Amino acid sequence: MEFELKILGSASATPFLDRHHTAQVLNVNGMPYLIDCGEGTQRRLLEYKLRPQRLQNIFISHLHGDHFFGLFGLLGTMNLTGRTEPLHLFGPAGLDEILTTQFRHSHTHLNFTLEFTAVDTTEHRLIFEDKNLTVHSLPMRHRIPCCGYLFREKPKRRRLLAGQLPAGLTPAQLTALTLGEDVRDESGQVLALNAAVTTEPKRARSYAFCSDTLYTETLSELVHGVDLLYHEATFLDDMRERAATTHHSTARQAGLLARRAEVQRLLIGHFSSRYRDLEPLLAEARTQFPWTSLAVEGSTFSVAE
Repeated sequence: MEFELKILGSASATPFLDRHHTAQVLNVNGMPYLIDCGEGTQRRLLEYKLRPQRLQNIFISHLHGDHFFGLFGLLGTMNLTGRTEPLHLFGPAGLDEILTTQFRHSHTHLNFTLEFTAVDTTEHRLIFEDKNLTVHSLPMRHRIPCCGYLFREKPKRRRLLAGQLPAGLTPAQLTALTLGEDVRDESGQVLALNAAVTTEPKRARSYAFCSDTLYTETLSELVHGVDLLYHEATFLDDMRERAATTHHSTARQAGLLARRAEVQRLLIGHFSSRYRDLEPLLAEARTQFPWTSLAVEGSTFSVAE
């Protein structure tokens, strides 16, 4: 069962050759979730053979252009190619107003329902769930309202041992076994002990996307123990004053947060265009957290069950 992240863009505000603005797709059991939508996102989706029409949910972190300027074009293309299914959009208040203004002045009339949920960027709360996962908002500290997103797979059911099951169990009884229950007959006699006919479920997986933010130690509590953590690392630590002024983080700070949060793996991105070579950023993050990788475009990161 899939749980993998595809990096579509990893640049900060100023684009760089071979680096596009922030966009990622999290694929959970065949369902894609788009996270941010910088310029060129729809082209990147096509390049990596990810069909835009399969998207049902889009999560925008904040209203700086490098994180959402690709959204209007993506929505327009979905409309031109015949989309009729509803699309769910999550992001800070004001995103709906921006899109409405663009639609009005371009005389764009969507043939599908665009359902917008305004996210309170100051709170950590459940904002979405479906059959695959739950999504919670993560407060960021940036120059404008900004949030990250915490994706957690829903707990999985116990697995049946087909060779150990007694004959004649009904579908309802089999379901009860996957939920951890024993199965009894009407008189209360045990027909199947759960411990004897099932095995432990595969573990639920998790991904935390931390967008543009000052280093914020309290984030380590909210993302503690996640399998995969993305944290911006716009600058090297010798520019930490510049990072503080612009409300961004350094590679060292990203590694420090990952270590304090005891995550399994860290990805760093949102690289300043001043860095042609990204290896120094990676090396710096690894001084604090060795299990760090660069979130470079085209990379795919999988989390095993």
